[in-house]
Amino acid sequence: MFYTPRLRLRAITRADLPLFVAWMNDPEVHQYITTIWPLSIEDEEEWFTRQRQLPLEQRPLTFEVREGDGWRPIGNMALIHIAWRHRWAELAVAIGEKAYWGQGYGTEALQALVGIAFEILNLQRVQLEVYDFNRRAQRAYEKVGFRLEGRRRRAIYYRGAYHDSLMMAVLREEWTPPPWWREWPYPGAAVQGSPAP
Repeated sequence: MFYTPRLRLRAITRADLPLFVAWMNDPEVHQYITTIWPLSIEDEEEWFTRQRQLPLEQRPLTFEVREGDGWRPIGNMALIHIAWRHRWAELAVAIGEKAYWGQGYGTEALQALVGIAFEILNLQRVQLEVYDFNRRAQRAYEKVGFRLEGRRRRAIYYRGAYHDSLMMAVLREEWTPPPWWREWPYPGAAVQGSPAP
């Protein structure tokens, strides 16, 4: 598992699937992702089986917040389509628990995964695509260092209107590690070989 000051990133499990179905079937959540059709638990189980066939580095992670003595899943993310020869990956992220929107959890999760991409997987570029109406996500990406690289005009049809799709990316030298990154038990501590406490 990976940790940040407020989050834990872990492998997804079959037990997560009912929660994912609820998130993906929530209109407020799926307006920002590519899924537009209602999903069943069977659909999600097929997706889970496909994810289990991917290399470990490309399997989705669930990120959770501390809740009492346990952890509560609030979203998931992944580095997908990793191009090892060229050292880049695409990033996908969604916060399914709307009560946690707008509180910096997405930014914190992004900081961790981008840092993992650069300093643990030795990638040199992370890219993504975001819809022009998803301003909150764009701000989070910019905080982590992503820059606008291009615009696919009228590439998205949603709720009776066409929207642009924005291409954003961050290069390794453009990423600034957050202040906590190299402290134990956060992922960047391993880069410097910090021993376990």
